[in-house]
Amino acid sequence: MLVDTHCHLDAAEFDGDRDRVIAAMRSAGVVAAVVPAVERGNFDAVRGLAHAHPGVGYALGIHPMYVDRARDDDLGCLKQALDASRGDPLLLAVGEIGLDFFVEGLDRQRQERFLDAQLAMARELGLPVILHVRRSQDMVLKHLRRHRPGGGIAHAFNGSLQQARAFLDLGFSLGFGGAMTFERSLRIRSLVRELPDEAHVLETDSPDISPAWLHPRRNEPAELARIAGVFAQLRGVTPAEAITQTADNAARVLPRLAGLLPALA
Repeated sequence: MLVDTHCHLDAAEFDGDRDRVIAAMRSAGVVAAVVPAVERGNFDAVRGLAHAHPGVGYALGIHPMYVDRARDDDLGCLKQALDASRGDPLLLAVGEIGLDFFVEGLDRQRQERFLDAQLAMARELGLPVILHVRRSQDMVLKHLRRHRPGGGIAHAFNGSLQQARAFLDLGFSLGFGGAMTFERSLRIRSLVRELPDEAHVLETDSPDISPAWLHPRRNEPAELARIAGVFAQLRGVTPAEAITQTADNAARVLPRLAGLLPALA
């Protein structure tokens, strides 16, 4: 069963046809989707989506690219939101959190302070984390080793093989999606081929990171079926084997996700 471990269904890009997008997702065989928050202003939106649509789970967190416009008390609001939802089976993780050293002008020290605080929350609540690690893998690893949260997913992974193994050693799986479908994405495609079975989960990051056949148009969770086909080809396995393995991995690193997958529950 296909699991989209990272999609932003609450994004404004879907405001005009969100119900159709979700229906298309189901028609494509995607039985579960994880919708992470990016800032205080969409905590209610991702929670509401999850409760309105079977098979959708959510995560709460403050994205590193939104840290500069966040207020300091947003961390307190996040803690309150997590505490209020700690018994909600649809709350799957703390996320999307992490570091972004690709976008120029972002305050790195502020990003690290927000990451530290959110990792501490995840550890306290016993929740996994969904990580943004763009050009920042080693520094994120440093913070993970300090806080030791309960695993999770390094989303849109594009680090080295050595960095990948370091995340695996800490109990993480790595997210692969549309970028993998471009033949020029040599590093990502090499990671797909070389890492062990337990390393990978599939994602779309909709509406972003469109696959090669869709770029530069809007991405959707329904594209995960074709993305899984590319993944299977790179791995040298059947699509069914790829889908089963990545769903198993997703349920392992996001334990509450199993409740959204009847065959794995």
